Amino acid sequence: MLAWNHCSKGRGTALKKFFSIIVLISLLVLLALVAIDRYISSQVAGQWFRHMDQLPAQPIALVLGTSKYVGKRLNTYYTFRVEAAAQLYHTNKVRALILSGDNATRYYNEPITMLNDVLRLDVPREHISLDYAGFRTFDSVVRAKQVFGQQAMIIVSQQFHVERALYIANHYGIKAYGYVVDDAPSEFHWRVRLREVLARAKALIDIHILKAKPHFLGEPEEVNIRDNLTESE
Repeated sequence: MLAWNHCSKGRGTALKKFFSIIVLISLLVLLALVAIDRYISSQVAGQWFRHMDQLPAQPIALVLGTSKYVGKRLNTYYTFRVEAAAQLYHTNKVRALILSGDNATRYYNEPITMLNDVLRLDVPREHISLDYAGFRTFDSVVRAKQVFGQQAMIIVSQQFHVERALYIANHYGIKAYGYVVDDAPSEFHWRVRLREVLARAKALIDIHILKAKPHFLGEPEEVNIRDNLTESE
């Protein structure tokens, strides 16, 4: 009986130690994720703007894709990005657009969806380039330089997304600024923001450890940039 009690206590102590280690590891991972999140934000502070009049003009805007609908409801993350892209063009902050997103299947094509909506906002088709291989933010940013030949740009998305994209752009020597558009309603924001924390950790691993490359590069593509306008225009 004494031996049984001794074994039970031994197993109980070992189990407590095991769970203590699990909790400690979980806390360390959580702290690391928060630290990475804050680090990326600090590295790009001063590179993004909410007000268009403060935004330095650049040759092109890189518009990061997302789905137009969440279920049957219009995705306002998408709407704000598309409307901002058209406004940047019409106010001469940029002279061309690259619409970059996922083209996973014939029924899901973010660049074409964005194109149709930007055309409705009177942006000329000849000044719009489509990046069908923007499967993730890393791919969109790197391809903008390595495939579309752009060394300077404005990146259009929500703040959490823009910060990560700017960090990637800085690493690849791209002169980039961010135009931060409004977030979706708060009911969605916490889920998206939580996913962003993980995406930032993945970005650091891709850049600094794995030395990752885009899923697909392919042949160079030319961007038709509108000629500079005079002030009277």
